Amino acid sequence: MRTPTPAYLIDLAVIRKNCEALSELKARTGCRIVQALKAFALPAVFPLLRDHLDGCCASGLWEAQLAREFFGETVLTCGPVYRDTDTDLFNLSSHIVFNSLSHWQHWRHYALNHPRYQKGIISYGLRLNPQRSTGSPPIYDPCRQGSRLGALASSLKNADLEGLSGCHFHSLCDQNSDALAKTLEALDLHFGALLRRPQIRWLNMGGGHALTRPDYDQQLLVDLIKQSRDCYHLDEIWLEPGEAPVLNAGSLHSTVLDIFQSGKETVAILDVSATAHMPDVLEMPYRPNLTLDGVPSLERGTHRYQLGGSTCLAGDIIGPYSFHRPLKIGDRLIFQDMAQYTMVKTTYFNGIQHPSITLRDESGNEQMIRSFDYEDFKRRLM
Repeated sequence: MRTPTPAYLIDLAVIRKNCEALSELKARTGCRIVQALKAFALPAVFPLLRDHLDGCCASGLWEAQLAREFFGETVLTCGPVYRDTDTDLFNLSSHIVFNSLSHWQHWRHYALNHPRYQKGIISYGLRLNPQRSTGSPPIYDPCRQGSRLGALASSLKNADLEGLSGCHFHSLCDQNSDALAKTLEALDLHFGALLRRPQIRWLNMGGGHALTRPDYDQQLLVDLIKQSRDCYHLDEIWLEPGEAPVLNAGSLHSTVLDIFQSGKETVAILDVSATAHMPDVLEMPYRPNLTLDGVPSLERGTHRYQLGGSTCLAGDIIGPYSFHRPLKIGDRLIFQDMAQYTMVKTTYFNGIQHPSITLRDESGNEQMIRSFDYEDFKRRLM
């Protein structure tokens, strides 16, 4: 029996394959790799990730709580800001990265007097802005002009950095290791002297590395990690991909609900939404691949449709797709690579049916682990 739509389907066999590739990279480089929860945070998959990865990257208090509760003790927290009430971060995290010098100075006294720091079981780092954009869409470019993410070198002149033992940067977005090479050149230009200080023992190279993509240049990554470790005399180098462990492991299953003509366009309305269920389609923008009857959509063809979501937002448009046959109401369309930055971003906008979550185990068996109903929608604002 097919899972009713709308539904996310997560394939554990694909995740295992990705994780095995990441384990090989760890063995070749000596680096440590953690899962970025901002991209994928499904606790049902954490046991598999935990078998291969070293922990989680959290962006704030709730993600740090999730990581510690379900994943383990290695929690690398790096957020744009922490509220004064977020002191539990110091009990949950193994590393805390501060986004600016001023924020570190705000927290410095508390951080250095915390019992876990005194016992040597938590360390602190500073996020750096390499000031080198490598092609990311502006919305995902932390090195854009006027960025709010990471300290500029100019802000650190004559600064007292006592208590900081690591540095962090994150400026890539689904990119190959050649982009990392360019970023490291800029990092050394602006922050080489800082990174060579004896107090700096670790470097976190952030996320956005397309580590499990078939065309990823792994040898270049191996060389870059070795060069960085030797150049700066580092004990640890961390990577925190969000996509790589779950690349191509998720799909979003939808049903065609209506078909009609609008001027020159033939419109098909689905029971999924770009804005509510796969917002990167609008934000990046991103065009997901999809299948009909197991056949991939075509680049162009006679049977062309403008696929639209089921919310009342005029711009809830997934985009134009062509198929090997005419669509009909009731057809199932399956969007590919829908694990990362989907479930973590979904909303209940318009109160449309929220996609359920189904796991496919490594034997091919499928089990729905979460479904959503009116009560879930109602509780959002009660």
